[in-house]
Amino acid sequence: MNALVAIIIVGPIIGATLGLMARDFPRRRDAITLLGLGAASAAAFAMLVDVAANGTSVVRVGGWGPELGIVLVADLFAALVLPVALTIIFVVELFAIGQRRTAWGANPELAGPLLGVLTSGVGLAMLTGDLFTLFVAFELILVSSYVLLTHQGQKAQVGSGMTYVVMNLFSSTLFLFGLAFVYAATGTVNMALLAERIPELSDGVRLGIGAWFFVVFGTKAAVFPLFSWLPDSYPTAPTTITAVFAGLLTKIGIYAMIRFHTLMGMDELGSIMLILAGVTMIVGALGALAQSDVKRILSFHIISQIGYMLMGLGLFSVAGTTGAILFLVHHMPVKTVLFLVGGLIENDRGTSRLEKTGGLASRRPLIAALFAVPALSLAGLPPFSGFVAKFAVVSAGIEAANTPIVIAALVGGVLTLLSMTKIWLGVFWGESDDDLANEAPGNRPLMLGATALAVAGTITISMLAGTLFDLSERAAIDLRSDTAYIEEVTS
Repeated sequence: MNALVAIIIVGPIIGATLGLMARDFPRRRDAITLLGLGAASAAAFAMLVDVAANGTSVVRVGGWGPELGIVLVADLFAALVLPVALTIIFVVELFAIGQRRTAWGANPELAGPLLGVLTSGVGLAMLTGDLFTLFVAFELILVSSYVLLTHQGQKAQVGSGMTYVVMNLFSSTLFLFGLAFVYAATGTVNMALLAERIPELSDGVRLGIGAWFFVVFGTKAAVFPLFSWLPDSYPTAPTTITAVFAGLLTKIGIYAMIRFHTLMGMDELGSIMLILAGVTMIVGALGALAQSDVKRILSFHIISQIGYMLMGLGLFSVAGTTGAILFLVHHMPVKTVLFLVGGLIENDRGTSRLEKTGGLASRRPLIAALFAVPALSLAGLPPFSGFVAKFAVVSAGIEAANTPIVIAALVGGVLTLLSMTKIWLGVFWGESDDDLANEAPGNRPLMLGATALAVAGTITISMLAGTLFDLSERAAIDLRSDTAYIEEVTS
């Protein structure tokens, strides 16, 4: 297990360093980058198999105990989410290699190596067993993502990048203050030890800690009303960068929220979470309907879908947590592939604005098919993965007899379907006007292949829905009981 953890966290950093050193040799640089990302993805899948069969594994860096040392914990929750996250980055890098000569492609000398740094941050965030290392992982993600967002130097990117950085620095500052307070109150920042000590604090202090970190992670996850930075930042970035951000960054925030608030037993915050979850669903979906650009519509959908994951957490039940985990696993590849399709639309038509496209289904039927599958999944229609994930969350709401949040979830699903229909009618329906075509140079087969690979991933999730539900339920039981987690880390 130590070797797998090292490959996941250290491997992409080494690949990024070697990639920067080989920046003047494109083929060598790309091969090194893909090797690092591919090795990390393969190690993550191997970790899932091991953890599913043998249970939680703990790596104590330097042999130090949990009180003082860095502890990396591969439980089923981390092992289930991590392979999906890392595979997304690998597929996006394939797309980026194909898109590099287009006006919307990221700078290949920087994008590949920085994606390696981002991958290490994602792996560390999901495997860490203490809050301070989680803070370090967030900062690693923030630094690499800011450069990826603004490295082309366009005015819109720099402006939106500043908003992105300010909001994330705000969150990071709150995180540091929260760390100081938690350490002062409990004498530790290790999450397993906190799960033992925080329940012993007075109710006011305990709930104050829970609410404080809800704001910290909620800002990262773009929960209402802390979402304003997202729809302005994501559409300005190169397509491949936006695809990674959409698939991963907000999900890291919700992942940390599920991890922290279930381990610490913050059930009393459930009512507030459910209210914000419902508002997040509806506001995000309404915002998507109001847009006239594919990337902005999809950006608002990120906000709306976060509401469903927060709903599962806010129910604070095994069924709700199961739904949240399953929704997290489903949503990452679906949202990524939709943004990759947005890149294909830009590449073919010269824009992603609805009024300047149209008829793409007759001109590029393959792109239309690649859009249709994840779009229907995002809307929650059977037999796609979105239906299973949304059904799990809604069923948990019905089981908890919480009618308002169930209604909000169903309304959000209808609004999502309407906005997906809006994209279809604007981009794919009607007759194609070849005079509008403005196909940019690039390796189109590689871009299509990478997108098709991502679509195949979403279909695979649909086909394995039963198995993934069982694994998500096992992970949820472990999180809700937390006994096994604490014993593995502290023993």
